[in-house]
Amino acid sequence: MNLVLGIDGGGTRTRASIMAGERLLAHAENGSIKRLRVGAEAAEQHLRALLKDVYAQAGLSNLSGVQAATVGVASASMPGTTEWITAVFHDFGIERSEVVGDEVIALDAAFRGGPGILQIAGTGSNTIGRAPDGSRESAGGWSSRLGDEGSGYWIGLHSIQRALRALDRDEPTKVLEKVGEVWGTPQLDDLVNLGDSTPGPDFAALAPAIDELALAGDPVAVEILRQAAADLVEFVLLVRAKLLKKHTIVGEVPVAWTGGVIEKMALVREAFFAGLHAAAPQMPVSREPVVSLDGALWRAKRLLETAG
Repeated sequence: MNLVLGIDGGGTRTRASIMAGERLLAHAENGSIKRLRVGAEAAEQHLRALLKDVYAQAGLSNLSGVQAATVGVASASMPGTTEWITAVFHDFGIERSEVVGDEVIALDAAFRGGPGILQIAGTGSNTIGRAPDGSRESAGGWSSRLGDEGSGYWIGLHSIQRALRALDRDEPTKVLEKVGEVWGTPQLDDLVNLGDSTPGPDFAALAPAIDELALAGDPVAVEILRQAAADLVEFVLLVRAKLLKKHTIVGEVPVAWTGGVIEKMALVREAFFAGLHAAAPQMPVSREPVVSLDGALWRAKRLLETAG
């Protein structure tokens, strides 16, 4: 029985599945394996616990049996990332594996190796387009401090910045009050000190609260979410223009997306769809989110086939 393992190493949690052919044998989740977010020790602990769990569910008590594995993680290009993950895999009897960026498995989940544009909008954001020859174009994704417009982090940070400006102008908003509740900082000075601290709070964790305020009509929250959607639309159109200019593409370029900002925030999602339709009415845009883990499993199957 040929078994493959797929892992999606997200910024906050990691998902893993084992499949035998087209049959799902096991699925498990654990904490992030992104070293930059949780540290090297915690990342390895999370991966080992995840593998033990998914192996046990699949009945692989002897820690062997998986023929090929693909893991997608945002820090794949960082020095040492492939090496430490591969070493853990070896301890679990996995000799054939690959470590790729999380955008790679998401692209393959959406387009199975074919051309298209993927908009990622979760904790961070990035827009990647793939041409028919496999080459890629991108826009955004320049990290939480330098870019990642439209991401959960961006929404949290810029909501506070815009709310402080509203405070100076005596404009109405409940953003600072809500942030104070989430952070446990009832005094404004405490909120500012925490927000300006190093390494700083998790701004992305504020996004659901900002979404709640936007649904209630808070003007600052609505403004921020509309801008987030506009930025995401702009990135897709930038990548589309690059693909059409630099590569031979017949017809329109399909668009897929993934991440909680679009999936869970109705205002962002509908503005994202509307903005793309207004700019390029014939461009196919998926209405459902990409499941990145499906791309990891697809790649693991290909890895096994090419080795055989």
